[in-house]
Amino acid sequence: MIKTILFDVDGVFLSEERYFDASALTVWEMLYSPNYLALKPEKFKTDYNNEEITEIRKWIFQNDQILKFQKSRGLNANWDMIYLTFSHQLIHLLSQIKEFELKKIVKWCQAPIDREVLLEIGRVLRNYSVEVDFSLFLKDFERTGASKQELLGYLNKLAFEKLGVKTSIFLKGELWSVCEHVSQEWYVGDENVLASTGRPPVQIGKKGFLANETTLAPKEEIAKLFEFLKGEGVEIGIGTGRPELETIKPFGHLDWLKYFEVNRIVTADDVLRAEEKLPEWKSLSKPHPFTYLMGLYQKKLSVQECLDLPLPIENGESVLIVGDSLADLMAAQQMGAKFAAVLTGLSGKAARPEFEAYNVDFILDSVVDLKKIL
Repeated sequence: MIKTILFDVDGVFLSEERYFDASALTVWEMLYSPNYLALKPEKFKTDYNNEEITEIRKWIFQNDQILKFQKSRGLNANWDMIYLTFSHQLIHLLSQIKEFELKKIVKWCQAPIDREVLLEIGRVLRNYSVEVDFSLFLKDFERTGASKQELLGYLNKLAFEKLGVKTSIFLKGELWSVCEHVSQEWYVGDENVLASTGRPPVQIGKKGFLANETTLAPKEEIAKLFEFLKGEGVEIGIGTGRPELETIKPFGHLDWLKYFEVNRIVTADDVLRAEEKLPEWKSLSKPHPFTYLMGLYQKKLSVQECLDLPLPIENGESVLIVGDSLADLMAAQQMGAKFAAVLTGLSGKAARPEFEAYNVDFILDSVVDLKKIL
């Protein structure tokens, strides 16, 4: 009998499309804006229309094939996906000047790459005729069986292969933080950046996408689902890769927040704070089960207590994880929980065969179909 249901948000309740738009704009800005590599500053602005955004995303993510590949390898956090895409392109750009600037490349690859270093790299790159090529991403990454956070580490291998430089900087560090901040600027807009990141915007003039969230079913039907579950005595919670602001604000606006206890809403901010408490860096984002475990135990466990929990958990069959990605499924499997896949994520109904191959417990066309299986 299901006693607790923990939901992902993107691809389940809210559309991921604007997140992917913001992800594409982030990579675009870091390549072309005067604030970063500045390869072609004239291409950058802060108010692209929908048609322009569509074209940028189509080019950067190769008709979303790069996004689908990353998701198929268990990578779920948009910040990681942005970082992987941009860092790969940075390595490609540097490979085109290694014959002339090897000493500088070695220096850049031995220290954290922050915004000042990106500006310096950009000044050097602009002295040469370098070309951006996103079609190389799949060619390079399909050669490895790396998955999840291992994909970030594979960047270091590519750096050695393409640059001849041994490095370990391509993990979550300064460059990852730069990517995260630019992404937040695009998604939450000028007025919310400080609250979201604790830092002022580098580039002002962005309206953000927070006010344009799209629900994946009528908001009233989703509210009725919450009411039904609460009426049946089922505990419900959220385990999302979204930051807190981007979870609480839309849920409040949609009048869904009242159905959830605050200590059962676990976001990317909780994950980042937990990672900071570890003696050495370790990713706790999905597919690590940390997000869902903290929601299940109502944030009453310390980070270490959560990590020390024996897996699979006791009575895992009474817990149901509802998500749209393999990262959610992998987290559920580690917990020993049941899993319901919803076909409203990036791949839509085309994801059904993949979930069927994993013999998931339930496959739903929409999250509101959850009533039928209970």
